[in-house]
Amino acid sequence: MFLNNSGSPSVELSSYRDQHFKGSRAEQEKLLKQSTTLYVGNLSFYTTEEQIYELFSKCGDIKRIIMGLDKYKKTPCGFCFLEYYTRADAENSMRYVNGTRLDDRIIRIDWDAGFVEGRQFGRGKTGGQVRDEYRADFDAGRGGYGKLMQQKLGPSEIGGGFPR
Repeated sequence: MFLNNSGSPSVELSSYRDQHFKGSRAEQEKLLKQSTTLYVGNLSFYTTEEQIYELFSKCGDIKRIIMGLDKYKKTPCGFCFLEYYTRADAENSMRYVNGTRLDDRIIRIDWDAGFVEGRQFGRGKTGGQVRDEYRADFDAGRGGYGKLMQQKLGPSEIGGGFPR
């Protein structure tokens, strides 16, 4: 988490930009600066919408939560979009919730230019998030080993099957 000059966590825009944004960089910047929508990442695959609501509603009234889903299995895949009614409430989430622990995971929050239908699905080749395909460590909260490691190890070595 970054701190601004006043010592409080930053609500400024990060350097991340959605590469699939339909429009110019300037249009995206303008939308980000007035957005009430947040991207929440590094969630456990087991975190529920109710848990997200419970935590984030402390910062203001939530308009809607869109859970990130594996595009093939339609199961949670570790992120969501969160839309507030006001920018001030979204800024409070950036200040006070970003970098906190939810379901034993440090969550990351970033500004989003606004949810568009279809963005709730993971963009990785296997349907989930791209970063979970390349992860080489074991992370129970994100489905075990990364997808490429699961393919290399096979079911019996990752606890997903019976030894032969």
